[in-house]
Amino acid sequence: MFGFKKMSVVLLGAPRGEHEGHKHAPDEPCPHHSTLEAAGVPVSLADCRNCPNPCEEDHEEYPKRIEAMIDTESEMLGSVKPYRRQIVISTGKSDWAHSVADVEDTLAYHLAQVETAARPGLPTPDTSTPGTPQSSNSELRDLDAPVPGPAALRRTASTLSRPFTPALPSPVVGIFRDNETHKVSVLNGSHRSLSHGDECDTVLVFPDYKVVCDVRREPSGARELWSQQVDPAVPRMGALEPSSTLRSWVIPYACVILICSHRRRDVRCAVVAPKLENAFSNVLGREGWDVHTQMEELDLEGPPLEDAVECEGDREAALLAQMRALEAHEPKRALILKTSHIGGHKYAGNVIIYMPSGAGVWYGRVSTHEVESIVQTTIIGGHVLPPLLRGGVNLVRPDCKKLNDW
Repeated sequence: MFGFKKMSVVLLGAPRGEHEGHKHAPDEPCPHHSTLEAAGVPVSLADCRNCPNPCEEDHEEYPKRIEAMIDTESEMLGSVKPYRRQIVISTGKSDWAHSVADVEDTLAYHLAQVETAARPGLPTPDTSTPGTPQSSNSELRDLDAPVPGPAALRRTASTLSRPFTPALPSPVVGIFRDNETHKVSVLNGSHRSLSHGDECDTVLVFPDYKVVCDVRREPSGARELWSQQVDPAVPRMGALEPSSTLRSWVIPYACVILICSHRRRDVRCAVVAPKLENAFSNVLGREGWDVHTQMEELDLEGPPLEDAVECEGDREAALLAQMRALEAHEPKRALILKTSHIGGHKYAGNVIIYMPSGAGVWYGRVSTHEVESIVQTTIIGGHVLPPLLRGGVNLVRPDCKKLNDW
């Protein structure tokens, strides 16, 4: 049963100025603000909601039955567990089978087999970010497993993974650096493939902020992608092989917004995702941004990174130069994609915002009313809104004033 307070919010609306899920008085800062600030996370005291409550603007409301199903009480910060990389595979869809890794002859399926081979003795990985509190037992299966040493990170038949040494964890639970863990999160995305062959997929790699084309939808293609771009020990520029057919580019957008839309996992995210996509598109458009929901042909962005330069050091410099240039590009461009299950459906809407700097912000309980503040404060301003924060990767930036600083 729902508590009286929650039911009254559903029926009557929250008191003016009160944001659901805030466990503090409207005129007081979020209790996490000082903790995050002390840890080196760029944070803001800005309101999460710029419109009055009840809303007097044209924001799309969620159905009352969906609002009643969203957890507005429990603690969100810390509901994301560390991952080394998160990849998003092209499917052109916004809904998928319950577990995308169980669908045979898909890249997600083949990658699950490859990761199992790379970490012998561990069960087949799930395809959501591991270890969110509301995850199923299968998602929590290796949360407490020790980080494997060099031997466990090598495939038995050939060297599939390289030795990987994790960094010390962040002092704030849910806030982590990408080198704290070996875990890999595999998602399906709504983008269509830009690869040359019909049997190939296009994969986004975060927080590396790269897009990889011509990934064959077969075991050998998954192994090639893993060894060159996904393996936890591979650096951001990748482990380039002269004989490889993979082509990669810097993602040509100033930010990528991922919105969970996986209906066959939970109806909440499926209902709110299109409303959030419209809201982000409208607000970013008013700010002068070009907004895409599909990627343009990458050949228009110049040669792939593999062809840019021959020297490894020069490749890394070219990669960073291209990423920094995205911030100066006018008009700025944003890519919005829908994704499969990322965990935390009870916190719908679930939004992840990635930036070229390597930062990735996980927000929960996002409604259309919060989108304007997210765009102005986080995407443009480079600051985190603590009341909406579930966690994030590479958010601790003590030498930077903003998330999008270098």
